[in-house]
Amino acid sequence: MESICIQPDNGEITDEQLRNALYELFDGLGPRRRVVAVPPDITRLHSRAGQITETVFRYYGASLTDVLPALGTHLPLTPEERAHMYPGVPAHLFRTHNWRTDVHTLGRVPPDVVRELTGGVAEFAWPAEINRLLAMGGHDLILSIGQVVPHEVIGMANYNKNIFVGTGGYECISKSHYVSAVYGIERVLGRADNPVRRLMNHAEREYAAALPIVYVMTVVGTRSDGSTFLRGLFIGDTPDCFDQAAQCALETNVTLLERPQRKIVAYLDPEEFKSTWLGNKAIYRTRLALDEGGELIVLAPGVQQFGEDPEIDPLIRRFGYCGREATLQAVAQHEELRASLGTAAHLIQGSSEERFTVTYCPGKLTRAEIEAVGYRYADLNTMMRRYDPKHLVPGENTLPDGEQIYYVPNPALGLWAERSRFS
Repeated sequence: MESICIQPDNGEITDEQLRNALYELFDGLGPRRRVVAVPPDITRLHSRAGQITETVFRYYGASLTDVLPALGTHLPLTPEERAHMYPGVPAHLFRTHNWRTDVHTLGRVPPDVVRELTGGVAEFAWPAEINRLLAMGGHDLILSIGQVVPHEVIGMANYNKNIFVGTGGYECISKSHYVSAVYGIERVLGRADNPVRRLMNHAEREYAAALPIVYVMTVVGTRSDGSTFLRGLFIGDTPDCFDQAAQCALETNVTLLERPQRKIVAYLDPEEFKSTWLGNKAIYRTRLALDEGGELIVLAPGVQQFGEDPEIDPLIRRFGYCGREATLQAVAQHEELRASLGTAAHLIQGSSEERFTVTYCPGKLTRAEIEAVGYRYADLNTMMRRYDPKHLVPGENTLPDGEQIYYVPNPALGLWAERSRFS
């Protein structure tokens, strides 16, 4: 198919432009009998996926037979989250992906190919796993919907990650995350070309070419007042289309700073972030901006647990965010962590490697729980009074007593880096 790529000169795509572009796509594809939409979960609330999925439903009607949110390892959408993010889409269309039980293996990338694609970081077989509904549901159109934004595991989120991770299985997700963590989070962040992306591109070419997947990818910008707008829309089924979206996200979502920051305060929306598994985006997306010995303060009113998965949460509590070398040693010594490489990857990525400190201010977790995993703790109410999001502006702020901070109101929407550390 011919790609549709929209980046208005004035910087913003209107609702009408979005609707017209989608209708142009659907008209060009021709009649479809069984359509499945694969949009994100609540952690991509600002992606415009809700609006796009509603447009899909209004166009296809009864031919839209399934909506399968790309949960990956995340918790299922609650009824309230679904109604909030997808208000115009009937609840009976939604399916829940289970990364442990719902997957089909399309093929396995051999160890020698994995070694070549990852630059020697890994040498194990990697399974290209997707949800059974996509593999065997008889759909004649799979609409993968999501946001391209800097990402800690795959450099730039979305494209085939939405399929292989969003609807993937335990082994597929764990091993891909581990490859990225061992390769190095700071070498991956914001880079569209990296070992995990090469691995998934290979898997799509070799094992998923027959699937009728069309990618609908958005790039979302943030205004000075913290509100968001649709900056780019990229629709297609080729790597070139994704590359254009990634370039737009690079220009839109990466903030380069002229000097490293001594103190960054990040706020996590309680509707989106209920665990450090997700909330650690505050660490991932700001680590390149923090000075040696600096401090990251995470205001996390919704955080009430560490892992999203009941088997992963205890592993995080046991092994903690203790750095790359200690985690790799724990993997070598403990079978339960070796069997959960995705958890090991998360522990590596969530560590400051003692380069800066992380102070978590959670809504529900206790001081003892936070300090046990290797972070500093501060009382949420006390810190919210001092660093009140209602009185801060994105970027540099000087408090009444002269303290200087850098404020990030939603770390999931971008990447912040000191210029010399991002090239």
